[in-house]
Parts: sequence; C-alpha cells; structure tokens
Amino acid sequence: MSVGKSSVDQARAQGGVATLREFGRQVQAVRKQRWGDPTGYLLIGPAVILYVVFNVYPVFRGLEMAFMDMQYLKPASANFFTSFNGLGNYEVMFQDPEFLHALKISVEFSLLYLPPAIILALLVAVLIGAMGQNSVAIVSRVVMYILVVIPISVTMLMFKSLYDPRLGYLNYALTRLPFISRGPDWLSDTKWALVALAIATIWTRFGYFGLLFLIGVYQINGELYEAAAMDGASNFRKFWHITIPALRPIFVLILVLTGGILSATQEPLILTNGGPGDATTTLGLYIWNTAFQIGNLRVGYAASMSLLLGVVQILFAFIVFRFLGLKSDV
Repeated sequence: MSVGKSSVDQARAQGGVATLREFGRQVQAVRKQRWGDPTGYLLIGPAVILYVVFNVYPVFRGLEMAFMDMQYLKPASANFFTSFNGLGNYEVMFQDPEFLHALKISVEFSLLYLPPAIILALLVAVLIGAMGQNSVAIVSRVVMYILVVIPISVTMLMFKSLYDPRLGYLNYALTRLPFISRGPDWLSDTKWALVALAIATIWTRFGYFGLLFLIGVYQINGELYEAAAMDGASNFRKFWHITIPALRPIFVLILVLTGGILSATQEPLILTNGGPGDATTTLGLYIWNTAFQIGNLRVGYAASMSLLLGVVQILFAFIVFRFLGLKSDV
C-alpha cells in the first residue's frame, strides 16, 4: 500500500510540474502575443519620439510655465525653481484691465460669429441634401468645401480688400442701394470692426460646419419624412421635428469644436491686428501679444491665460453635453 501510495504521490508531483511548465509556456506566449514583434517598435519609434517632443512635452512645459514668472528676455527666469510664483499670475490676470477687455471682446465676437455661422451652414446643408444625389448637389458640395481649403491668411487678405472704404466691392454694392449714400469704414470704425471680423470668420468656418451638417442630413432615414408627409406634416414641421433632433450630435460636435473661438488669433491678427485701438483684440490675440510682442515677452503670464482659457473651454463642452442631453461618452 505504501509503495502504491508513493507512486501516486510521485505521479501527482510530476503532473503538477508539467502543469506549471505548461502554464509558464502559456504565460510566455501571451506576453509575446501582447508585446508583439519588436521590429514594429523600431518602425513606430521615430513617430512616437516626434509626438512626445512636439506634442506631449509642450503640454507639460506649458503647465509648468503657467505657474512661473517666465520672461523670454530674462533667461534666468526659465528655471522653474527660481521663477515659480504659484497663483501670482492669476492674481495679476484678474486685475489686468487689458485681459478683462480682451475677454469681453472674445465673448462679443463669439456671439456675433457662432449663431449666424451655424444657422447659415444648417440651411445650406438642408438645401443641398434636398437636391438628392445629382450633379447640382455634387457641384454645390465642392463649392461649399472650397472655403475650407482656402488658407485663413488668404481669406482675411481678401476681406481686407473687400472692406476698403474707397475701392472695396462691398461698399460699392451698398452705395448702389437707394437708401445708402455712404458705406461704413469697416476696419477703422470701432462700431463696425468687430462685425467685419465676425463676417470674415463666418466665411472661413461656414464650409466646415456645412459639411458636418450635410453628413448628418444624409444619415437621416428618408422613411421618416415619408411617414410625416402621409400624416400631413408641413415642410417646417419635418425640419423642426425630424431634421433638428437627428442633427443633435452634429450640433454638439460643432459647439465643442468651436469652444476655442474665444482664443481666435489668426483672424484678428491678419485682418485688423486688434484695431482700431483694441476694439478687436480677442483673448487669443492678447495672449499672443503678451508672449511675443509686449515688454519682456511674458510667456509665463501668457501660459497662465492659456491654461485658464483651456479650463473655460472644458466647462463650455461640459455645459453643451448637459444642455443637449448627451452624456460625455457620446
């Protein structure tokens, strides 16, 4: 009995060792499968390094600079431990009248620009979608998307020519109307400069918004419109009760993507350079001027304003998701 028992124990022990060896082989196979071929890492390595250097590092460096009194013309201030000032930049920020003025201009600019751009893009997209898939619709889509391809600098220079009070086509067309004797001085009048900037910006973003809306329009099931027509619904009711609800994710996407319009920089820089006076100095332009134009190039203070602007944009996106009834994981 004892001999038989010891044989059984030996067999069990050998079986356990074999099981452990098999488990070890499976672990090695899983590890090899999970990490993949090392050659792949060599191939993607340069792209990862470039991404870390030009994308990841600037983010962390910007967060670090946002709590420093760093000035480009003072090399010693680039050291975090010598120029760290905690919340000092933010205390200065909310006592800075130029910052508060730029924030006010940015909000006004967003209100002038965003609603007309969305409404115009939506209407054009619905009209193109109603054409079906014919040659006219194809040409219309191409024409609409051309506005996206044109660089912002070219568009702003074009509008600068259109706004010229003496030689611009816009004032020439306005003065042909019987009730207008003289067109406004678009870029030199503080009452019209921000409006002129908003119109030019609508032109630059309209095609992009329209394309997004058009994609959403094409995804709507046509049977919904047919059922509504059988129930006697008018075109307006179809638009209001079918098209608008179906395009809600597109509205969310556009609003979240344009949350950064408060930081508009290229458009005012090229078209008005913030003028006349500071009538079109948006927050983005003021940040750019602070970092690269004014005084000792206060890049730390500019980074603080950029960080605050990023937080505002995150809050805006959260409000959009909540207001439109969409969860943040949509």
